[in-house]
Amino acid sequence: MDNNRTIITVVLVVLLFSAYTIFFAPQQPVQQAETETSAPVQTADQQAPSAADTTATSPAHEMLNIDAQEKTLLVHSDYYNIELSSIGAVVRSIDLNKYKETNEPDSGNFVLFNGIASQLSTLQTTGSDGLYIPSNLNYKLVDVSADSINVSNDKQAVTFVSQTEALEITKTYVFYPASYEFDINVSVRNISPQSIQGSLNLSLNTPWDEDEKGSTYTFVGPQSYDGNDLLEDKVSDLKKSPKIYTDNIVWSGYTSKYFISAINPHDTSSQTYIRLADNHVENRISTKQITLASDKTASFNYAAYFGPKQFELLAYSGNDFEATIHYGFFHPLAKPLMVVLKFFYSFIGNYGFSIILLTVCIKIIFWPLTQKSYKSMKGMQKLQPEMKRLREKYGSDKQRLNQEMMSFYKEHKVNPLGGCLPMLIQIPVFFALYRVLLGSIELRHAPFMLWITDLSAKDPYYITPLIMGVTMFLQQKMTPTNMDPTQEKIMLMMPVVFTFMFLNFPSGLVVYWLVNNVLTILQQYLIRRQPD
Repeated sequence: MDNNRTIITVVLVVLLFSAYTIFFAPQQPVQQAETETSAPVQTADQQAPSAADTTATSPAHEMLNIDAQEKTLLVHSDYYNIELSSIGAVVRSIDLNKYKETNEPDSGNFVLFNGIASQLSTLQTTGSDGLYIPSNLNYKLVDVSADSINVSNDKQAVTFVSQTEALEITKTYVFYPASYEFDINVSVRNISPQSIQGSLNLSLNTPWDEDEKGSTYTFVGPQSYDGNDLLEDKVSDLKKSPKIYTDNIVWSGYTSKYFISAINPHDTSSQTYIRLADNHVENRISTKQITLASDKTASFNYAAYFGPKQFELLAYSGNDFEATIHYGFFHPLAKPLMVVLKFFYSFIGNYGFSIILLTVCIKIIFWPLTQKSYKSMKGMQKLQPEMKRLREKYGSDKQRLNQEMMSFYKEHKVNPLGGCLPMLIQIPVFFALYRVLLGSIELRHAPFMLWITDLSAKDPYYITPLIMGVTMFLQQKMTPTNMDPTQEKIMLMMPVVFTFMFLNFPSGLVVYWLVNNVLTILQQYLIRRQPD
């Protein structure tokens, strides 16, 4: 590949990256007008029960004997450790056994959610109007006397029960041994003498810190899926006003670079209300208004996922959680590249060597195109003296010069764009692979060899970026050039510029670019050995 042309292509890559950021960044859902008639359902913290609710005389029923002291239960499996609390029947913390906070040998488990220090909990159950439920309502833990349970061979159900003046509430978690997903069932029975109306809410709460916000290609924040599109709401927009989705939401959650917490209400008529409250983001899912006659029960089922953004694990449940894995505009190209990368890994067992093998395959596919590109540039280089003569002769008449140049190209059967177009075709593949290597959890803490112990992090000693810069320089020197000496000197700066750019890139991406450069140098060497 012509190194000067390659450098031009690299410049185009940078420009296209910028254009992509401006014109193809994921669009935020349109905020609904302030005049929208469907207002968000108020939680128990925002709305007190009506006078009719508080003065109602309850029918005869056995009052639950609930201990005023908080009881916690640790649910342990090979995948996670989840702490439940009897106050609110909520989740207080979650850490993942198969993922570590850092790549150090003595690192602890990755903490996906921790609301203990901030008194924040998630999966809170509240309600409005006649279904009013305080968020801090104390529950009784049914049929569990131990402080922990182990989910090993079969699913385990954990049930909490409580009462208000009008309601008997039963909240059941169902945990599975080989999944990051679990089910939630909430049933409410009307124990008052008259019918009541209202909505039930289930809230996913996630601590928010400005330092955790994402980058141009890594979204961090609330995310929802409507069955067709992935809807991302920037926290900066939530500071101005909350977001309301009145229906058709399959699931709503909170995503980071590698992990996601999400709820599927199994009811697309539910309303989703997303807001920034103090130090956390709340995804509140509210049922439609229901009427519950005396001594009647209503039940609501949810699926929850708290874990890594790994396609197979997300897709296993059948709740469309895998839709969170999206590579943006180049998703149609990026997805098969990830499939191929995983296929190689299944045999090799090392993502670094899998990236190298994938790079070789991509190079083989584009070999004929780059071969044609190099030959075209080599041919153009030989014609430079004649082209220079034409420019000197017709330089003052641009129209005549263009006519003569076109005739010249036709006579010698060369295409001035022949060296650029094959390289431009490869740019989408680079973008797609960049997105794959940048955000795939499979590369998080994935070792390669020697000093590279994490392909998702930069090279700690900057060795591979420096070698990459050297190979880029060699590639440029080996490429036929059609530029004047001044332009050539300017383009020689590009390897330096790209070396500095790649210093902080994920080492997996640097490995790809380095191997691609080496293969390109090999291809240029073979072309130069061919007779004219």
